[in-house]
Amino acid sequence: MNASTLNSPAATQAAAPATTRYDMYQPIHKGLRAFMSDTLSRVGRVDVFDVFDVKDLARTLAQLEALLNFCVKHVAHENEFLHTAIQARQPGAASRTVDDHVEHLHSIEALRLEARSLMTVNGDERMAKALRVYRHLALFVAENFQHMHIEETANNAALWAHYSDAELADIHNRLLATISPEDTMEVMRWMVPALNPVQRAGLLAEMKKEAPAFVFDAVIEVVRPHLDIRDWTKLARAVGVPQQAGLVNFA
Repeated sequence: MNASTLNSPAATQAAAPATTRYDMYQPIHKGLRAFMSDTLSRVGRVDVFDVFDVKDLARTLAQLEALLNFCVKHVAHENEFLHTAIQARQPGAASRTVDDHVEHLHSIEALRLEARSLMTVNGDERMAKALRVYRHLALFVAENFQHMHIEETANNAALWAHYSDAELADIHNRLLATISPEDTMEVMRWMVPALNPVQRAGLLAEMKKEAPAFVFDAVIEVVRPHLDIRDWTKLARAVGVPQQAGLVNFA
């Protein structure tokens, strides 16, 4: 990303109120950045020559496939709910990210085909293809990081200018209602560990109050293995769940 992007009028305008308004983008984007970064790292270090550990390659490609599926659904949610909301009250304000989404879907399908082809070749050809996938995924991640910055600044500025926090919360609730239980658990797995302790505790405290107990318990089980002992201890104390020392792994 160049300096002109960071110093654009839209970015500057949106920077000040970012901590005081209802922000739909920030939490899920933290999770998406974590998912992308972890997957990129795994693709970069996978051992394509270890014939005794082909499961490592299979697991890595499965995570990449899951990330790409996650991205497709994320694009659909933003198109249906956030871009529609912006367009309704400030036509054209989200045109750049609308166009980005079209490009992202093309990139996702290209990455998907490249990744699947890795299982059809061996030896040096697999090594070359793996490097190609890694580099293309790195470019995709870089583009998405810049794209998310624009959404969190320029798009949020448009939403905050034309919607109250109550209206934004309603839009977000309608979006959440379209997500399946299975997809919700995947979101929680990546998003909750990526939040800071205050955000993490606030989200799960609200969930404990509003959601059925079995849903809250399931989320805790999904999240706990991905928090280190310090973060887990803070969360357990904040939301009133047993710490169960010894069951926490470092992410």
